[in-house]
Amino acid sequence: MINFNGFDFGGVFDIELALESLPFVLGGLPTTLGVAIAGMAIGMFLGLFLALARNSDKILLRWPSRAYISFMRGTPILVFLFILYFGLPYVGLELSALVAASAGFGLNSAAFIAEINRASLNSIDSGQWESSKALNIGYWNTLRKVILPQATRTAIPPLTNVFMDIVKATSLAAVITVPELFQKTQIVVGREFDAMTLYILVALIYWPICVIISFMQDRLEVRYSRFL
Repeated sequence: MINFNGFDFGGVFDIELALESLPFVLGGLPTTLGVAIAGMAIGMFLGLFLALARNSDKILLRWPSRAYISFMRGTPILVFLFILYFGLPYVGLELSALVAASAGFGLNSAAFIAEINRASLNSIDSGQWESSKALNIGYWNTLRKVILPQATRTAIPPLTNVFMDIVKATSLAAVITVPELFQKTQIVVGREFDAMTLYILVALIYWPICVIISFMQDRLEVRYSRFL
């Protein structure tokens, strides 16, 4: 036990309890990563088309996408999770906790990803669109082979931040009974009555996950640098 100016560090973090609880808490890691990856995949898919619609000169595409982005960015994800899990059954649509969480994070993150994609796409010189058009290259081929590879390098850092936010935000899924890291931690807290130790433990689990994601970001940046 270490004392520093009367502060009892031994009473803050119980190493023995942390080690005993670690396997049970880590049991929620696959669910945490699964929900985060599913949410990011949904967000990436929707975010691309929302960005294209947001940039469109067609009002029937531009304004609905703007309204969607505004709504999702302006409402708490926790409220949206409650709507999906507890609210939809009132209209006859019942989702499992995992599906509700994955859909919730995906639909919410799509708004932020759309704005990142829009900024990245707009950073590419318009002359490249014009050159592709002059060469009779279609819109989708130009987007896929010319524009997106360049825009991706610009988008990687902010997209990585979105993914990190989703990973950490999966802790909110505990309120709709998803058995992820934080929900497992709360179970142990209720049993052992040592919240500080368990919350420090789960924080120390989230941290290296985000460090690994940062490492992956660096590798992707190097890979896509050749398109600049």
